[in-house]
Amino acid sequence: MNFKLEKTDAFSAQFEYGTLNISSNAENGFRPVQLLVSSLVGCSGGLLKTILEKKRIAFDTIHVEADVERNGTRVNKVTKISLHYIVFGKNLNIEQVQKSLNIVMRNCSMIESVKNSIEVVETIGIRER
Repeated sequence: MNFKLEKTDAFSAQFEYGTLNISSNAENGFRPVQLLVSSLVGCSGGLLKTILEKKRIAFDTIHVEADVERNGTRVNKVTKISLHYIVFGKNLNIEQVQKSLNIVMRNCSMIESVKNSIEVVETIGIRER
């Protein structure tokens, strides 16, 4: 990966999907904390989808609600990220869906990368469609 800082006050990088702009100013790009949380959601959510499919658990969609806690006294460090997954479908079994999330927690590379410095809490719920 290559990143460039130019006159826009944002780092930019070209990827297969397009240009990624990163800045502490939300008007110029994605804020670093947004990308941090997005990487956890993208990795764990994608893995949850794969596990549910392998277990042949039919679902329509997955929503993720994320909350971030920061320590304002120490460089605004991220101390906790809470991820609440909501799996939508018909006749879902909460125990099977919870077991799938437990597998995610042990196998998501992004969560494993931050777990010793950021508390990551994952919860799950189901909703009928």
